[in-house]
Amino acid sequence: MLSRRHICCSGAAAASLLWFDRASAADQCAAPTLDRQAALNPDDALAKLKAGNERFVSRSMRNCDLIEQVRATAGGQFPSSLVIGCIDSRVPPELVFDQRIGEIFSARIAGNVINDDIVGSSEFATKLSGAKLIIVLGHSECGAIKGAIDNVEFGMLTGVLAKIKPAIEEASKGAPGSRTSKDKDFVQKVAEENARQSAHRLTASSAVLRDLATTGQLKIVPAMHDVATGRVTFLE
Repeated sequence: MLSRRHICCSGAAAASLLWFDRASAADQCAAPTLDRQAALNPDDALAKLKAGNERFVSRSMRNCDLIEQVRATAGGQFPSSLVIGCIDSRVPPELVFDQRIGEIFSARIAGNVINDDIVGSSEFATKLSGAKLIIVLGHSECGAIKGAIDNVEFGMLTGVLAKIKPAIEEASKGAPGSRTSKDKDFVQKVAEENARQSAHRLTASSAVLRDLATTGQLKIVPAMHDVATGRVTFLE
């Protein structure tokens, strides 16, 4: 298929097209502003992350000047979304959603579990800082999920893994198989259930988040990242 450059004539028209391409790239990399944040609704914010993951999977990520974004965001931040994810090194939210500096809040904890600190951080990101969307991002082959399934006890990690137990109990209902970390299907099922329960726990724990969600100012969506493909599936 012919590109715009192939069908365009030379001279002034070509110069105009080059300007358009540069302006379009600059707009894609422009740092979020208060006005841009305010113009988005929760569905817009979700569509933005879906499009970003599609770019990531298709190897068409944006090439932005990150130092320029550092300068542009030095005076304030206006992200449209918060991603609550696991600490797994294979699931960096900014990369898998093709987001740049100032575009998302990111909270990470083993097993993407919810505790008081995560809830409070979520209240800050949304009510005080204007984010319209929270994604609770689980992932395949999660070590925290496997550890919780196998009843691992290790220092302070024991308390973190205990927060995954309700998801294990729910996923175990009628589930065939060994119900150990060697059962990949069961691990995946628990990880998905844990993402759903963690998303629900946000509004169950916080009147601030509950009010935002009830009035349509906030959407909370569980999702799963596949570490083998990079694709994110939204469990809406």
